[in-house]
Amino acid sequence: MRLTIAGGGGFRVPLVYRALSAGPFAGLVRELVLYDVDAGRLAAIETVLAALAQQGPPGAGPRIRAASTLPEALDGADMVFAAIRPGGTAGRTADERIALDLGLLGQETTGAGGISYALRSIPPMLRLATEMRNRCPDAWLLNFTNPAGMVTEALVPVLGPRVIGICDSASGLVHRAARAAGVTLPAGRLDGVGYYGLNHLGWLYRLESGGRDVLPGLLSTPAALAGFEEGRLFPPGLLASLGCLPNEYLFYYYETARAVAGMRGADLTRGESIARQQADLYPRLASAGPDAFALWEAARRSREEGYLAEARTPGERRDETDLAGGGYERVALAAMRALSGAGAAELILNTVNAAPGSAPDAVAAKSAVPGLPADAVVEVPCKVTSDGAVPLPQDPPGPAQLALMLRVKDVERLVVEAVTAGRREAALAAFARHPLVDSEALAAELLAGYEAAFPELGSLWHNGS
Repeated sequence: MRLTIAGGGGFRVPLVYRALSAGPFAGLVRELVLYDVDAGRLAAIETVLAALAQQGPPGAGPRIRAASTLPEALDGADMVFAAIRPGGTAGRTADERIALDLGLLGQETTGAGGISYALRSIPPMLRLATEMRNRCPDAWLLNFTNPAGMVTEALVPVLGPRVIGICDSASGLVHRAARAAGVTLPAGRLDGVGYYGLNHLGWLYRLESGGRDVLPGLLSTPAALAGFEEGRLFPPGLLASLGCLPNEYLFYYYETARAVAGMRGADLTRGESIARQQADLYPRLASAGPDAFALWEAARRSREEGYLAEARTPGERRDETDLAGGGYERVALAAMRALSGAGAAELILNTVNAAPGSAPDAVAAKSAVPGLPADAVVEVPCKVTSDGAVPLPQDPPGPAQLALMLRVKDVERLVVEAVTAGRREAALAAFARHPLVDSEALAAELLAGYEAAFPELGSLWHNGS
């Protein structure tokens, strides 16, 4: 199989190569094609991969080839991973700072920053999807580009079921909760797991062992909750009232004031910290030769230690299992293996709510998340085979959870409309409608600030003021 990575100079690409070189995914890919608009970053990652390849047996990993153009990268591809960041780390910094300067949450995938990021990332992803339809129409697109659910929704009209959104946050929550509850999940199965939501906005509401739901017991055991990140992240009273475990990104909704205070009190935003690290790191990687992988690995662990720092108490360290790395690439490669026909797998993915082929008059009954539009992209357990990802039916969400999902889904669709129809007023409405903004006046300031920071946004608007 030939795997193409759009965003091949991305920091996490070595995780994919490492997983393809040893363990259950070894031998799955014969050729790895890397494409990136930043030749310097691509060369640095090639050096890291070469150093990593020297650590294993000769020929253990896939052959690596860099492509200089997107058509060259896509010709003959069986599978495409997309993890691009238009605007780079400077763009992420602006996404965060413009919101924080207005007293709002500054985060790259959630709230105002996520909307700004989507306005920049959807156009090039639409071009990628269109090029795939022309160059490799039978290939699958596994999308990592954030905000993953929103971007995936924008691509469905182009690629249909052949685009699937990937995120490891939900599966990480499930496995951490299972460990804390003493539950062993069968490999490639999600038996007894109930999870519904949108990307970065979901809840684990059932976790069975031997046919018995053990989640209520976990939620009522402070010592067990203290043993994993999500259990520590949210106040026990909140978890008791919810009766479920929220995805870590719901910290920004349930503990907004705490999150904003943590971000504003930090010397650097997350984006500024990563930008500072990478400005020094990438040139060093490119010239590090055999030491490049060790240098990259040290930087990766440092980067992981700072993840969601605003949610932790001073001195609190992340779990070693998270610092060890290996999350999103395992989800993606497990999906890729199942899509290639090597056996079914059950994974939490971003896909259309209603199973493919549902009749219009029966589509509501077949939707995985009752209450959400049948054609909306949701994040739920799916059964993945060579035919694609089929969402598995979940319980109806509670009223508060459904209301929040519906509101954020409205925002996502307004953002997609803003890009695809060129309507500035849709972008303005998306900012105002988001629960972490909830203000037309602030929405106007946000959009004006992002337009000033990213002049290319002006080229999107075909109508509206």
